[in-house]
Amino acid sequence: MVTTSSEKDNNPKSYYAFFDLDHTITGSVSGKELAVAAFKKGLMKRSDLATAIFLSFAHKTNLINPSRAIALMGKWVKGISVKTMEDLCSDVFTDKIMPSVYQEVFDELKFHRENNAGLVILSSTLHPLCIKMAEYLKMDDIICTELDSEEGILTGNPRGAFCYGDEKLYRLRAYCEKNNSKTQDAWYYGDALADLPALSVSGHPVCINPEKRLERIARKRGWQINYWNRK
Repeated sequence: MVTTSSEKDNNPKSYYAFFDLDHTITGSVSGKELAVAAFKKGLMKRSDLATAIFLSFAHKTNLINPSRAIALMGKWVKGISVKTMEDLCSDVFTDKIMPSVYQEVFDELKFHRENNAGLVILSSTLHPLCIKMAEYLKMDDIICTELDSEEGILTGNPRGAFCYGDEKLYRLRAYCEKNNSKTQDAWYYGDALADLPALSVSGHPVCINPEKRLERIARKRGWQINYWNRK
């Protein structure tokens, strides 16, 4: 995790707004885009690509435990250098991720800045991609999945827990506590059922183009639902 905005200056934030990345800030899926790009560059075998695509579908449809699916998808990076992965993420961000950012995101960020909010990406997306997005959108901080490495080579394992599901709730709560802010004041933007724990703990849950199961829950609970389009 990068340095928090409250640690950078003496201007405490009024509250924090947390944003998921895939299908919330962007219309793209970073894991899929990374896998396809890695295959094209010879960093992934065809069988690994097929497995990655299946797992991406399977965890969305509950055919496999989501955490298990994410763990298996992360195995393809084993043996790749940190520098190679950073370069791959940079290319994918420029070519695929950045062009798919929803235009409405910029208005939402402007609203929160005008209210002295801290802006944080809270996503299972890999660290190098989250860094790029935070820089592009001029956000304050990131909380995301980081990959373990030894002597500059990725091990295929995460550094700590994957930032997914309940883990997002734990990290959101810990972040607010660290920065002397209340979760009741926090905003969380997400699109999937996996975002439900973080949405539930936030005082201002916002669902972006929610999948059907989340949409039903959001309507029942009276949560805000936004339908955004690509710019």
